[in-house]
Amino acid sequence: MGIMFAKMNLVAMWLFQEGGAVGWDPLSLWRQMGWPARLVVIALFVMSAWSIGVMIDRWLAYSAARKQSRTFAPLVAGALREGKMDEAIRISERHKKSHLAKVVVAGLMEFQAHQASAAMTGEDIEASKRALGRSSAIVHAELKRGLSGLATIGATAPFVGLFGTVVGIINAFKGISSEKATGLAAVAGGISEALVATAIGLFVAIPAVMFYNYFTTKIESFDVEMDNSASELIDYFIKRSASAGGKR
Repeated sequence: MGIMFAKMNLVAMWLFQEGGAVGWDPLSLWRQMGWPARLVVIALFVMSAWSIGVMIDRWLAYSAARKQSRTFAPLVAGALREGKMDEAIRISERHKKSHLAKVVVAGLMEFQAHQASAAMTGEDIEASKRALGRSSAIVHAELKRGLSGLATIGATAPFVGLFGTVVGIINAFKGISSEKATGLAAVAGGISEALVATAIGLFVAIPAVMFYNYFTTKIESFDVEMDNSASELIDYFIKRSASAGGKR
């Protein structure tokens, strides 16, 4: 055991044989970096700032959509049960951030336009169904805004950091060549660049991937809710048309 510790001490002395303290605070690391490594770090910080902006924007948008939809659903259901189509449309227009309201109002307005012009037919119901489908597709695209960039950052940030790592290793070998030394002090600057770039790349990528997966799950849930609302609305249109036809 004593021999092992003696060998470890010899290795440590060899690693630091050149002396020369290496600063490991952010300012010292920044000063040690070459411009290629600095550009990599700047690019990673820009990617991080953009991804954080997307995360905050989508979080607020999804929270508002969920909150307003919970208020909207019972109100519009009550208006439709009483046959108040205009009231249902006004309720939908008051809840502009609700994903359900955006879909429902399109179907209601299409149905009301056909209902006012003539007797409802199967083609009119299909037109309302197409309006609901178009509105659902538009809302889905709005909900996904920014997520493709978030996915791109999550996938590419580690490789950008890896590029900084390669640059740092190259500088490390240059240090060995220029100083004619093999101790850690000769390559510490280059190694620090490599470690910093890799760490920042992972720091940017991991949250981006996590939030992308979380937001994708939320959108899938919203899609199910919109599909269900559209299906229920079509059933309502069919029943209302049948009732109106029976009265005639």
